[in-house]
Amino acid sequence: MKLIMLGSGTSTGVPRVGNDWGECDPLEPRNRRTRVSIIVEGADEVRLLVDTSTDLRHQLLANEIDRIDGVFWTHDHADHCHGIDDLRPFRMARTASLPGYAADETVLRLRQRFGYVFAGQFGYPTIVALDNLDRVRMVGGIGVRHCQMPHGPAQSTAYVFEQDGKSIGYATDFSEITAEMVTLFDRCDVLVVDALRRKPHPTHAHLAMALELVEACRADRAVLTHLDKSMDYATLCAELPAHIQPGFDGLEIVA
Repeated sequence: MKLIMLGSGTSTGVPRVGNDWGECDPLEPRNRRTRVSIIVEGADEVRLLVDTSTDLRHQLLANEIDRIDGVFWTHDHADHCHGIDDLRPFRMARTASLPGYAADETVLRLRQRFGYVFAGQFGYPTIVALDNLDRVRMVGGIGVRHCQMPHGPAQSTAYVFEQDGKSIGYATDFSEITAEMVTLFDRCDVLVVDALRRKPHPTHAHLAMALELVEACRADRAVLTHLDKSMDYATLCAELPAHIQPGFDGLEIVA
């Protein structure tokens, strides 16, 4: 299995509009971060997309992604779903809609906001056939497990993708570690984990919480994501343990 990190930044990206790099070195290309989204690639190049970030078109072009086989959403916040229209080219190459999955509340909110994507409109076909996560166990030979995570007053879905004894976990946009999360991610080969900044945040994991989750679930390797302008790439590399690294746009890891 392979992880492709399409985007690694917070909701405003790095730099923020106004060319605000914060504490990030603008000369380090790995500090330039688009909004979070990943591809999980399995055998026969089966590709599953997690979240349709605001920057999805740019990310797909940059990583030469010309086909996906399923879409999963963590939640409905703008930075995780407002690139949904960029799924249209994938539908054009198919005889049927893309399979898509999310938790109940996210399904409801996505349908309210993007009804044309899931039902078609004005002669345009349905782009995504959206279903509840409880009705999927495997897509394209890749196993899928999940649980809900606290995200301030809301929730975000955690995922583990598995194939041939390897596993990739994805935990973005959480504000508390639960026993269910630790069980889900137990001994993941690769865990992608939210680490917004060093200071605690009301709706996101900060660095210490991210490291706590990695230790609690005994992940073999971990990658930090959803990083804001205070999280300089080189600074993080110098302080993190060997099995944990800051993510960056375009990062690829084979589990």
